This record gives sequence, C-alpha cells and structure tokens, in this order.
Amino acid sequence: MPKVRSKFVCQACGCESAKWIGRCPGCGAWNTLEEVAESPAARPGRSYPGDTAQAVSLADIPAQSDLRLSTGLSECDRVLGGGLVAGALVLIGGDPGIGKSTLLLQLAYTAACAGRKVLYVSGEESAAQLRLRAERLGSTHPLVYVLAETDLDVALQAVARLRPDLLMVDSIQTVFRPGVTSAPGSVVQVNECTSALLQVAKSQSLPTLMVGHVTKEGNLAGPRMLEHMVDTVLYFEGDRHHTYRWLRSVKNRFGSTQELAVFEMSQEGLREVLNPSEMFLSERTAAVPGSAVVAAMEGSKPLLLEVQALVAPAGYSAPRRMTTGADPQRVHLMVAVLEKRLGCRLQAADAYINVAGGVRVDEPAIDLGMALALVSSHRDQPLAAGDVYVGEVGLTGEVRSVHRLEQRVREAEKLGFTRCIVPAYNLRRVQRQPGGIEVVGVHTLQEAMQIALQG
Repeated sequence: MPKVRSKFVCQACGCESAKWIGRCPGCGAWNTLEEVAESPAARPGRSYPGDTAQAVSLADIPAQSDLRLSTGLSECDRVLGGGLVAGALVLIGGDPGIGKSTLLLQLAYTAACAGRKVLYVSGEESAAQLRLRAERLGSTHPLVYVLAETDLDVALQAVARLRPDLLMVDSIQTVFRPGVTSAPGSVVQVNECTSALLQVAKSQSLPTLMVGHVTKEGNLAGPRMLEHMVDTVLYFEGDRHHTYRWLRSVKNRFGSTQELAVFEMSQEGLREVLNPSEMFLSERTAAVPGSAVVAAMEGSKPLLLEVQALVAPAGYSAPRRMTTGADPQRVHLMVAVLEKRLGCRLQAADAYINVAGGVRVDEPAIDLGMALALVSSHRDQPLAAGDVYVGEVGLTGEVRSVHRLEQRVREAEKLGFTRCIVPAYNLRRVQRQPGGIEVVGVHTLQEAMQIALQG
C-alpha cells in the first residue's frame, strides 16, 4: 500500500510547508499551519486539436448587452453596480450576527416576488430555523427553496434538478466536497468549493451569492485567493449597539468599488435608508463646542456626518489620543499640525475624536472638520451651526483640494446648511446658484479657523 504523504498548509494564506512551524513564512500568522494529506499529482491528459480553445480577435467577439437582475432593494442594486449580473459570483462577508442571513433571506423573497426561483443552501441553520426567520420577516414565498445541507455535491445535484434563477450558499466555510481530504473551512476545501460554485455560475449563467466568515481582524476568513476568484466582494458592517448596517463594495468587476448602502435593522428585517445624511444628523445638538459637520464621499454618494471632539486636561504624564470612526493616524497628524502651526497647546491634553452614528470614514477630506472640532473644544467656543467643512489638511497647515466637491456642496444645501468652507483651489469648480448656499474658499487652516470662529 503506498504511503500517504502529508504537508502543512496555512489556514490564513494557503502557504505550504513540508513540516510544521510555529509561524507561517507567508503571512506571519502564528499557529495556523495544519496537516493535510497531499493528493497525488494528476497525470497529464491527452490533448486533441479540436478540444482546445481558439484565439479570436477582440473586434470579432459579438457584443452582449449587460443584462442585470434587480434585487428588489434599490440601495443594494446601486452597490452591485445596477443589479446582479447573470453568472456573477458574489461574496458577502461580515461579523457573526450582523445580519448576513437576514439580508440573503430578504433578497431571496424579493427575487421570488419577481417570479424567479431561488435555492437557498444553508449549512449553518436547519430548514425549520429558516422558516421561523422567514415568518418573522414576512419573507415566506413558495418559489424560495431551502436545502439544509453541507455536502456541496448534494447541493449541486439540487441545482441540476431545480434549475433555479438565483443560488445562495450560507456559508462557504461550512460546505465541503467529500472527495477532498480536508476539514470544512480549510484552505483546500474553500478553494475547491468556490471553484465548483464558480464553474456552475459561469456555465449556467446562474447568479450566486455566498456568505463568508470574517476573522477577528475584520478580514474574510480563508485564503486571499477566495477574493480573487469571485466577481464581487461585499462587506456587511455595523455595530451591534446601533441599529444601522452598511453594505460596502470593495471589489466589483461589473461596477464601481467603495459604494455604500445604509440599512436599518428592525424586527421586520432590514429597511433601506435613502437619506443617510439626514439620519446621521438628526440627533445633532447645534452650538456645542467640539462639534463639526463634514461632507464625506462613500463611492458616488455624498454623506454628511457629525465629527465630535473633546479636548481635556491629561490626568497622566502621557496624554491619550482615542478615535472612533476615524483614522487614528490622521487624528495624530491633526493634533501635531494644530500644535505647530496654530499654537494650540495640546501636548498636555487628552484628545478624543468620534464620528457620530457608528460609521467609519477614512478619506482625508474630513481633516478640516476634525481640526476645527479640536480647536473648538480646546477654546470652548462652538462653531457656526450652519457650516459644513470639506478639505484635506497638509503638514504645513495648507488646505488641499478634494474630489467631487460639487456633489458635497449640493448635499449640504439640500439639508439646509447655509455655508460650506472648502479648499480655495476647488472653489472655481463649484457652480453656485443665486440665493443658494454660500461657498467660502480657504488656503490655510488658520484662515479656516478665523472664518469658522469669527462669531
């Protein structure tokens, strides 16, 4: 009997090693190497001239219309680039309990209401559990078929029998292929199952949605190859202590990336928030020191957010710098610029930054709002209630230009703000309407501070 050889495969990145070592040489993770049986090398098959693909000119390929299937949720369609593309493989990741299964069940219901047959393969919940959730959400429909199975071969047989118009797999880490000698969720199983789903989706033009788990760092569990194999990667984010959820696109072969959709979690399921700016500013208290409104861009959608700052005397020798919803490195940079360029004595003070509502923003266009909020709290002087701040702040204290400024200004005007302080370089690109919002251009942070605190 031939001896079965084994190898050690990292469960985080897929790196292989001949022996077990504590730290993966590929990604540097500790204790992620697991022993798997090495499959025998496949013999090269015979190739026939008639079986090989032929190269054709790009101009001779017939053009096809980009047919998209609506999900029934306008915000979800926008994140996907206009809807689901036939044959697309979409990966949805998110923390446990954030609402991924709820989102899939609602998408299945809306697709069934449009006359499409849906197959929901559940590897984590039983059919009875899904029925209870569907009754609570009001998403029970006879065209939604549920298969509680972890064997992917059985699921693919059900696909061949039912011929659904939409396939859902919850989740990719729980299904397995019996012919692969590895545990479900391992690198080998995830690669094999994803390859099988990709082949079915492309060969049958079957849109496929699959759920993926995330690690404690917030990244999708499994090998990085998983994100390269699929067509679209969506992250379903949010805070359990808030009722709002965000569906964010980080990869999309059929549309733009960095699109964002906002949902509100309720007893009846997820509800679309069509005007998130108004929602995030609904609880804002005007004329309070340390509060500033910024205009951020999430994909093609402008978003007005409240940035709150608190500067207080440090209780220890080392002052604290804490952030929630903003990039900590940008906050440290703003504190240093205020200390050096504006003379704000913050080296012996604690500084806290919070983006209200639980949303996270990383773009530099909120630098000006963060800096002015810190100055406002430090001087205990409120900013003007009708101002919106847009601009990136450089190390020399200059206010640098941002993209899509006109969309940000229009969003501020729509919500009733009276003045928008923007970079002077962008001012010539804004088409101002008579009687509309006042747009003021500034060159430096000190100039912006004088205008914002002139009252």
